[in-house]
Amino acid sequence: MSSYVEGALVKDEKVVYMGHISLWSLWHLIAAGVLLLPAFGLGLIFLGMAFVRYKSVELAVTTKRIIVKHGFISRQTVEINLDKVESIQVEQGLLGRLLNFGTLIVSGTGTSHAPLTGIAEPMGFRKAFVEAQDGTKGDT
Repeated sequence: MSSYVEGALVKDEKVVYMGHISLWSLWHLIAAGVLLLPAFGLGLIFLGMAFVRYKSVELAVTTKRIIVKHGFISRQTVEINLDKVESIQVEQGLLGRLLNFGTLIVSGTGTSHAPLTGIAEPMGFRKAFVEAQDGTKGDT
């Protein structure tokens, strides 16, 4: 099964960076799942929720745009051309800095999008975006 990002690529577009949810941001679901596992498998529900959340979020920087998809049954996507992104904010608390996860806020021209929380290596995502954006400016 191919990912949403792979299926959304257009001609001559390549993935520069793939992001994902940090397992540290799902610690509460994983801990509840492990603790409640002996309780008639109730823990499997929490572990399943963590697994679905981890697998159902896709983030990518391509040579042309930023793609964000989340959702398992219902799907929500945001796709912004690189030249339409005004800024990417990274928010990390102390624990996020230590464990390398945080929140990304992508702002496009005239719009601000909901924060993407619990993203692994948010500074790597921001760096890949800046490098991709610089690459497209050289093409114009």
